[in-house]
Amino acid sequence: MSYYKNAVTIFGSARTKEEHPHYKAAYETAKLLAKNKYDIITGGGHGIMEAGNRGAYDANGNSIGLCIELPHEQKTNPYVKEEIKFRYFFARKVMFVKYAKALIIFPGGFGTMDEMFETLTLIQTKVLHRIPVIVYGKEFYNDLLNWIKKDMINEQYIDVEDLDLLNFMETPKDALNIIKKFYKNKK
Repeated sequence: MSYYKNAVTIFGSARTKEEHPHYKAAYETAKLLAKNKYDIITGGGHGIMEAGNRGAYDANGNSIGLCIELPHEQKTNPYVKEEIKFRYFFARKVMFVKYAKALIIFPGGFGTMDEMFETLTLIQTKVLHRIPVIVYGKEFYNDLLNWIKKDMINEQYIDVEDLDLLNFMETPKDALNIIKKFYKNKK
């Protein structure tokens, strides 16, 4: 995977239906990023993962699926151009972030939260170099953000500066601008 120099990983629910606004937002975001020469990595499943791969596919970009091998689980979505299979979740999670220039977190469940918080922890502890972690849907994540501020920061479990690890987007263009600005300022 090291040959993908501009990869963006998209996390989100496998249960999101095609007609849902979150699916459409993930599709449009991936499509815009792919048109701007970013490679799109997802878990290769359905829902938000499919939307991300589909957006990249429709923009004729690189659409990568890091798929987990489970006896009763999903099939790979048809928009994955390169499928990489994993037997273990931990190895798969490493690959989601190892080559990513940015992460975009769409609404999801426990798996999405696990991926987001593990990535934030790796960046916070400097195990992983800093990359933009972009969260879509401030309304969806607002209660979680308030809990982080009210409880985690007030109890001093994290520093207030740790909130700077999160960026919020409401449109696909927001994501592109956040990524471009991050790397422009890094030079």
